[in-house]
Amino acid sequence: MRVDVFDFNLPEELIALRPVSPRDDARMLVVRADGSLDHAYVRDLPDYLRTGDALVLNNTKVFSARLHGRRVERGATEPKIEVMLHKRVTPDRFLAFARPARKLTLGDALLLGSQLQAKVVAIGESGEIELAFSLTDKMLDLAIAAEGETPLPPYIAGKRKPDAKDLTDYQTIFAQHEGSVAAPTAGLHFTPDLMKRLVERSVTHETVTLHVGAGTFLPVKAKDTAEHKMHSEWATLSAETASRLNKVRDAGGRIAAVGTTSLRTLESAASDDERLHAMTRETDIFITPGYRFKTAEVLLTNFHLPRSTLFMLASAFMGLEIMQAAYAEAVRERYRFYSYGDACLLLRAL
Repeated sequence: MRVDVFDFNLPEELIALRPVSPRDDARMLVVRADGSLDHAYVRDLPDYLRTGDALVLNNTKVFSARLHGRRVERGATEPKIEVMLHKRVTPDRFLAFARPARKLTLGDALLLGSQLQAKVVAIGESGEIELAFSLTDKMLDLAIAAEGETPLPPYIAGKRKPDAKDLTDYQTIFAQHEGSVAAPTAGLHFTPDLMKRLVERSVTHETVTLHVGAGTFLPVKAKDTAEHKMHSEWATLSAETASRLNKVRDAGGRIAAVGTTSLRTLESAASDDERLHAMTRETDIFITPGYRFKTAEVLLTNFHLPRSTLFMLASAFMGLEIMQAAYAEAVRERYRFYSYGDACLLLRAL
């Protein structure tokens, strides 16, 4: 499919730089399979779910993955370097994206922050590098937490610097397993009060883990979706969770995925007979229109970038024309876009 069909015009002032408070005060555009729309709020979510439905949430935790430093040991220039860690490969090594990548060569030593030392041990495509650190395991984790900053998306970080408020704003209340460089943003809307009202509605919830990589920020440069290569991300669905979700569907309940990361995990773990199975592995699943979904009937997600793989997934879930019309309505009604923005609830099955 041509990538340009997923383009749309978005006024820059609709990009949210801070979340609303409380979190579930965010607006929610409800989109049905027939294209009809409701204007609601995330706090209204229980009204659109039924007794016996199950929410699936991503319990990944964002770490301080963006580091600033300089190159050392190669003369007097010592250029400033920004590093975005995106995947741990050994206890002392990470894959990362560097800017400016052209300033680095194999074997370069880096000083990141005031004391964190690393060496470039591999250089890949698109500015990707592999760094070997002088620390390992928990000591490395503590140093990264001390020297790094919250990895806000480029469309926010380009307008303001991360601050102490982002340490909590850019984490879901379910965050448990550290490993993401981006928040599963649909989950940011949930509050303890909203969870309480969902329980009162007899809507259960389950968790999966997908560690969001920096590839989520990369633009789709190909002209056709068939030519785009997704970065792989680590995902886990336990056998117990898979069994409970299978029973939900057997009993006539719906699975409501909270965020594209939860949905991608579920679809990666599903067999062709629409049964979920335990999974702990990398996934690079790329979902575009024409894909046959095997799991969720409902998706809560934020408003995404033009031409992004996330908007492609939403368009696959509901249909491209329906999502184009929904996004046009969201722009007209001044919904807030992207990570700290508003949400849309996609009802593929009523």
